[in-house]
Amino acid sequence: MADLARRLSAEALGTQALLAAVVGSGIMGERLSGGNDAIALLANAVATGAALVVLITILSPVSGAHFNPAVTLAAALRREISWAMAGAYVLAQTAGAVGGVMMAHAMFELPIVEVSTRARDGVGQGISEMIATFGLVAGILGCARWRPAATPAIVGLYVTAGYWFTASTGFANPAVTLARSLTDTFTGIAPASVPLFVAAQIAGALAAVGVAGWLFGVSHKPD
Repeated sequence: MADLARRLSAEALGTQALLAAVVGSGIMGERLSGGNDAIALLANAVATGAALVVLITILSPVSGAHFNPAVTLAAALRREISWAMAGAYVLAQTAGAVGGVMMAHAMFELPIVEVSTRARDGVGQGISEMIATFGLVAGILGCARWRPAATPAIVGLYVTAGYWFTASTGFANPAVTLARSLTDTFTGIAPASVPLFVAAQIAGALAAVGVAGWLFGVSHKPD
């Protein structure tokens, strides 16, 4: 039980810190950019990528540092964790993500919970999220197969790039998506846009597991 508590705490705290970085850097970037969205997005991307490198490095030995239901889904499909554990991870990640948004709002003296009005709709947004999540999960699986020690850097770099090469700014994370519907700031997403993003993210994760299993020669851990 103690090991389970540590693992779930690591997932919750890691995801909370990630969302605090995402939302907090978005607020700071927007305030300091003088209306230049490119500068705000750059600040948001760099802060998020850097935070991920740190969080994955220090928490991966405890829980695997998923911080993302899409990554947890891939791990369950590959039999790295049980489905029961995967469900517990997703609950911890979601709770942590919501807590991270609240933390960011508290730091910048905003209402603790808001409902976002930033619509992110359209086919291009869905395609972007599928591609962003596919690349993220495939990158993690590739690192697991060939260079596990490179995972923190690979994830941080890929997420930073995803802010810029996708039309959606690369959420690639269902828990992050849901939590960001609770902030009406630079990084927010309207609740009505959440289902499209989450569906695309799940599709991207499933595709990545299938492709990685063929490309890297391992579909799941041996029984």
